[in-house]
Amino acid sequence: MSIYSKILVVANLNSDEQPALARAVQLAKKSVSKSHITFFLSIYDFSYDMTSMLSHDERDAMRKGVISQREEWMRSIAQPFIDDSFEFDVKVVWHNRPYAAIVEEVFGGSHDIVIKGTRKHDILESVIFTPTDWHLLRKCPVPVLLVKNSDWPKNANIVASVHVGSENPTHIDLNDCMVRQLDSLTDRLGATGYLVNAYPVTPANITIELPEFDPATYTDAVRGHHLTAMKALRQKHGYDEEHTIVEQGLPEDIIPEIASKLDVAMVILGTTGRTGLSAVFIGNTAENVIDKINCDVLALKPQGYISPLDPENN
Repeated sequence: MSIYSKILVVANLNSDEQPALARAVQLAKKSVSKSHITFFLSIYDFSYDMTSMLSHDERDAMRKGVISQREEWMRSIAQPFIDDSFEFDVKVVWHNRPYAAIVEEVFGGSHDIVIKGTRKHDILESVIFTPTDWHLLRKCPVPVLLVKNSDWPKNANIVASVHVGSENPTHIDLNDCMVRQLDSLTDRLGATGYLVNAYPVTPANITIELPEFDPATYTDAVRGHHLTAMKALRQKHGYDEEHTIVEQGLPEDIIPEIASKLDVAMVILGTTGRTGLSAVFIGNTAENVIDKINCDVLALKPQGYISPLDPENN
C-alpha cells in the first residue's frame, strides 16, 4: 500500500523558500500511485474584522482580496516544483488559529500527512519549533513531518526511535507503524534506516532500599530483555543487527547522541495524544528529544488516536 498519497503542505508566509514543499515533492514523485499535494495557508488579520467603518460585505470582500493575493503568491513560488507526476492545488483560508485550521483541513481533505517547515536559527544552526508546531505534534491525527531545510543529503540516515520491551499494545502497534513508515521513507528518499531503543538506568536508590539487590545482575537482565525484544522487532520487519541500536539511558539523551553520531537527516518518533491538560507525549519524551536534535522530525500517533479537534467529537 502506498502511504502519503494525499499530502498537506503548510506554506511559510515569511519566505519564498519552501523546504516543506520541496520534501513533499520528493515523496510525491516516489509514490507508487499518483499523489496529490495541497499547498495550504491560514491567514488572519484582526484589523479586517474590527473595521467598524466598513460593512460586513465590504470586510468580506477585503478578506477575499487578501486570500486571492496569497493564492497568487503561493502558485508563483510553487511553480518551480510542479510537474505532471503529481496533482497539485493551492488553498488559503481565513482563520485566527493556524494549527486548528490545519487540523480542520486534514479532516476535510482526508490528508495522509502534514508537512511543515521549521525555523532555523542562522547563528546556532539549531531548529526553533513554533507554537503551531507543538500544537500539531500534540493534536494532529495524521503523521506530522517537520522539515529543517529543503536539501536532502545523499546517502542519508533515518532513525526510528522504537519502544521495545513493553507489552503495552499501544507501544507494540506504534513500533510496527514506525518501522513501516521508516521502510517507506528510506525507499522514497534513498536513505538507510536504523532502529534505536533506549532502556532505563538502574535506579540508584534501589540498592539502599534493598541491600540484597544486585544492580549489575538487574542491569544485565534489563539489557537482555531489550536486546531480545529488538531482535524480534527487527526480524519481523527484515532488519539486520547492524541497523539496530540498543543503548542504556534516557531516550532524550540517547536519541540525540545517535542522531549526531550517524548524522541523521530524520528522526521518527512515536507520540500519544490525550485531551485537556494531559495533552502531552509519553512522559514528555518526544518533546525533550525534539528540543535536542537538529534534523527533520516525523511524529506518529498510535492507531485509534482521536484528535481533540475532530469535528465529529465537538
